[in-house]
Order: sequence, then structure tokens, then C-alpha cells
Amino acid sequence: MKNFFKDNILNIISLSRNVKKTIAITSDIIICVFSVWLAFVLRLDEIIFLNSISATIILISVILAIPIFWICGVYKTLFRYASSSVLTTLCFSTLVYGSIYFMVISVYGIRDVPRSIGILQPILFFLGTSFSRIFVKFLLTGSFNQLLNLKNKQNVLIYGAGNAGTQLLTSLENSFQYRVIGFLDDNFQLQNHNLLGRRIYNPKMTKYLKESKNVDLILFAIPSISKTKKNEIIKKLSKYKLTVKSLPNVNDIIDGKISVSDIKDYLPDDLLVRDEIKPDQDLLDKNIKFKSVLVTGAGGTIGSELCHQIIKLKPKQLILVEINEYALYNIHDELLNINNDLKIIPLLSNIQDQKNLENIFEIFKIDTIYHAAAYKHVPLVEANICEGIKNNVFGTLSVVKASINQKVENLVLISTDKAVRPTNIMGVSKRFAELCFQGLYNKNDIKNCNFSIVRFGNVINSSGSVIPKFKKQISNGGPITLTHPEVTRYFMTISEASQLVIQAGAMAKKCEVFVLDMGKSVKIRDLIKRMVKFAGLTIKDINNKDGDIEIKITGLRPGEKLYEELLIGNNPQKTIHPKIKKINEPFIPFNELQKILDKLSNLLDNYQSEEVKELLNEKIRLYNPSYSITDYREIEVRASNNKKDLSSSLSKKNNIFKLDIN
Repeated sequence: MKNFFKDNILNIISLSRNVKKTIAITSDIIICVFSVWLAFVLRLDEIIFLNSISATIILISVILAIPIFWICGVYKTLFRYASSSVLTTLCFSTLVYGSIYFMVISVYGIRDVPRSIGILQPILFFLGTSFSRIFVKFLLTGSFNQLLNLKNKQNVLIYGAGNAGTQLLTSLENSFQYRVIGFLDDNFQLQNHNLLGRRIYNPKMTKYLKESKNVDLILFAIPSISKTKKNEIIKKLSKYKLTVKSLPNVNDIIDGKISVSDIKDYLPDDLLVRDEIKPDQDLLDKNIKFKSVLVTGAGGTIGSELCHQIIKLKPKQLILVEINEYALYNIHDELLNINNDLKIIPLLSNIQDQKNLENIFEIFKIDTIYHAAAYKHVPLVEANICEGIKNNVFGTLSVVKASINQKVENLVLISTDKAVRPTNIMGVSKRFAELCFQGLYNKNDIKNCNFSIVRFGNVINSSGSVIPKFKKQISNGGPITLTHPEVTRYFMTISEASQLVIQAGAMAKKCEVFVLDMGKSVKIRDLIKRMVKFAGLTIKDINNKDGDIEIKITGLRPGEKLYEELLIGNNPQKTIHPKIKKINEPFIPFNELQKILDKLSNLLDNYQSEEVKELLNEKIRLYNPSYSITDYREIEVRASNNKKDLSSSLSKKNNIFKLDIN
């Protein structure tokens, strides 16, 4: 019964806005009729039948009330987000309606209608409409049980007393999780004033508010603030041990797309110290607008965000190529919910199957391809060498050859900073893929297809990144595991990385390598400290023995670099985009690469991972291998061979022993 009730509530919430408005208007019409009847009952002090009341007075009520409510914006508000501000709007609308209704009924007068009805009916109508909103809100949000837990509300301050802060407060009035104590704002002209009944304080009073009002959470509501400024504010707040949360788009909360209860943590993008780089709209449109676009690895972190960016740019159709069924289902479902009018085609396919790729490119008349399919998790690829090379190198070869054969106009390879002077299998596989990409382009002297390689650093909160791992360790009370105190990485947001890929691809002419000016690399230790500060905690070390979270150094993993690089040479050239640089790096002629590929293919077929690693170390001169092989298959084969050798040795000794006895 409980699940049945819950399912029906969800069905109501999922109705379209127009249907909900129709239900609200119908409800108000019924309340109009009921309030007229009840007004007569109270005035005459006896129960009467509805049909004994003049239809004219009921009609006047409906004709006046509904248009006035519509004009005043009563029907623009979602019932489940009704708050005191909504009741204020309802009160004003009813006052306008009541004034006109009073003039018609009480001043002008209608035959056989007591003049007091002009006063009683608007009052009853206001009570009825107000009660209906409150009841529906409680019904849809499941707030009846939460009313019993009002004392458990968390006291919060909103940082920012602008429009976003005002909207956020309105939304939080519906929350049984948070109680807004007031606002913090740096604008001295706003300080000491009230906003929607809440005081606006100087941020210098944070310590006092924390102690006197028991505040332990601050919510940011300044959408336009730069990351530099935001980090300065967080640094000041961190000394008070306050949890800081950055909210999603405040307008999404107001529109009912998300609720405040869905907000569990700060946004990962906030960990990036520098501000995001603004995209060039012309470059974004060039290879996508009105074109047939395909993304390989569409269900991955970069692939899925690429798809989200692409559908904003109005392609003719979007083809999703993915080998993981669940990932493909998820991204296809997400995109359909965003744009159901666009032709979005999900295809289960392995990028190593060149014939199948050519068939796909031909059938769907592909104009632009973003090749994002790759194994990227360093330790996993290091432990599965053969499969990593097959997918990252030979998969890329299949995509390039199929694109050349089908005369695809634009092909973009998504690479990584780990391809520069690689120290692990993942990095060397991506470097080898870059060389094959360049080699094939120059071998075929391609003129009608623009090739490009886009190389960037780590993506904040991507699958396999350190961010989710650190967040989990913080929530568990630590320790946070760090491989080395000096390890550094370049970071960017997922949306920024995807926009870079699209823009760089639009600038391609001769299979160049594009990199983003990402500023300074970030120390992972500093990243951890920022995450701990966001959580309202402190680092526990020799300087702060009473801290909350300890950092434990575990040592570099096999193949892990201390720092990453984006350039092999030192000759980056400017492009029309101020933050994107172009590199013309040396490549190996494809005839030479083909010999290496043939040897590599034979080794991969036999899963000879140690020989694969030796060949790559020999041929890709920049590769500096880790100390020992870590491939799981190779380790197991070695262990098995050692057992056989030991068994054989013991068998020989036993035979000799028996011979001596005899």
C-alpha cells in the first residue's frame, strides 16, 4: 500500500506543467463554487442545496477569480514548492478579486443575494485556495512525517544576498532539512538590512554566528563569482570549520528540476582554482551544426559530455558508438530526455572491427567523428597490457582507416598528457595511437579530411579520477591515501575539456596536436587540502595534531609519474583561440610503424605481455617502463611455470634418491 501511494505521487509529479496548471485551475473553480455555497450556509445559518443558489453569483466568482489568479502569476508556482512568498502572492490576488467581487455583490447588489456574501465568499475562497496549496505541498513532498523532526533542521547561512540568494531562500523555505539563519554578503550597502525577513550580515561576523546561532553550513548563491574569488572566501571560512556547499543552478531548484534535498556536496568543478576558459561559438558550430556527428566511447566520461555539448549545437543527427551496453543505454536515455526531437542513434559496436565501422560511417553519412573510446585507467591498463594495446592502438587504427576509406570530413583523436614521455602502458598506448594517426594521415596525403589530436590533462571527477576516491575517504573519516607528497597534475572541468575537443577539431588543417593552456599544474596534496576545507574539516599532521583527516603517503604506483607534461617539444604556436596552442610534432613514417604493428599484433594474439612491453620500450624511445611486469596473466603464467619447474626438479631428485637406495 505504501509503495502504491508513493508510485502515484511520483506519477503526479511527472505530469507536464500544462496538465498541472489545468488541475490547479479546475481545483480553484471547485473551491469557488464551494465557497459561495458555504458563504450562503453561514449567512442563512441553515443547510441549503447548491441548486437553490443563483448560477449568476457562482459564474461571477469563477469569471473574476481565474483570470485574476492567472494575471497575478498564481499558476506559475509549483504546488510542492509553495512557501510564504507564494501565500503572499495568493493573498494579493485574492484581495484584488475580493475587492471587485465586493463591489459587484455588496455595493452594486444582486437580487436575492445577501450583501454580506460579498465579504464572506472572498474570505472563504482565500482560506480554501491556501489550504489546497499547503495540503498538496505536504502530500507531494512527504512532509507530514518530517514535521515531527523540525528540531533536527540544520542551521545555514546563504553567501550572497543577490537575486540567486533570494531565490534560494524561497526554495529553502520548503526544506525540512535546512533553516536559513541569514545572509552573508561583502557589499557593505546591503549589510544590516533584512531580505525576506532574514538579516544580511558582514562575513566578519561568521564566527559569532557559528557560535551564537549554531551554524555549521554555508551555501553559496553567487553564480557569477570567479573561482579565484570563491577560493579566497572559502579560505577565510575554513578557519571556522564550516562546511561549504556549492549548489547546482539555482533556477533548476526553482523550476522543480532538482530539489534542495538532492544537494549532497560541493560541485567537483569548484576544486579547480583557475576560471574556466570561455569557448568560441563559431568554432563550436563549425563541424557540428547541421552535420551528421559520431562519437566513439559515447558512454564514457569525456564521450558522454561531448554528446551533451554536441546536442546543444543542433547537429543533423548524433550517432553513439559504445561497447558497454549499460553505458550506452544511460547516455542515450539522458540525451533523449534533453532533446527528443533530435535523431540520436545508439549503436553497440567494438572499435576494433574496422569493417563494421566502415558500414556505420557509410550508412549514416558521417561528417564528423570524435574518437573518445579508450582504456584510460593507468593501473588497470598496466595490469592488462595486451587488451590495453588492442583497444587504444589497434582500435584507433580501425577508426582512422575506416574514416579514410569512407572520406569522413573531420576526425578528432582525444589524447592525454600521459602520452608525453610516457612511463606507463596507458600513456605509451596513447602515444603510439598518436603516431599511427599522424603516420596514416601523411601516408595517404589526405586533403578532404581534417585530422586533429587534442591532448589535455586530468578531468575533474571523471571515472577513475582521484576526486571520488578522496571524497569517500573523507566521508569515512580518513586517512586519505596519496602516492607522493610532490605529485602534481593538470586539471580541467569535463565541460571545458569537451569544448576544447570540439574547438580544436574545428581548427585542424594538417593533423596537428592541440593542447590547452591550463596554467600551472596542481599539487594533489593541495587539492586534498581544498577538499577537506570544503567539508569543514582540517588536516591532521605534526603541526595540527587535533585535526580531523590524516594524509597517508603510499608511494608511487607502477608506471605513475610524479608530474605530467603536455608538450614533447618546446615549439607551441598560437591559434585563433587565446587558450589553445598548436604543435607540429615529429612522427614516424607509417611504413616503419607497420613493421612494429605486425610484430605487436603477433605478440598480442599470443598474449605475450612481457614481450609487448619490451617491444614498446625499444621502439617508442621516450618510454621509460616501470620496474617489473604487473600484467595479471603474465604473473599467473610465471607462477604456473615456476611450479612446473619446481615439480620437475623435485621429480628428478626423487628419481636419483631412489636410484641410490637401490
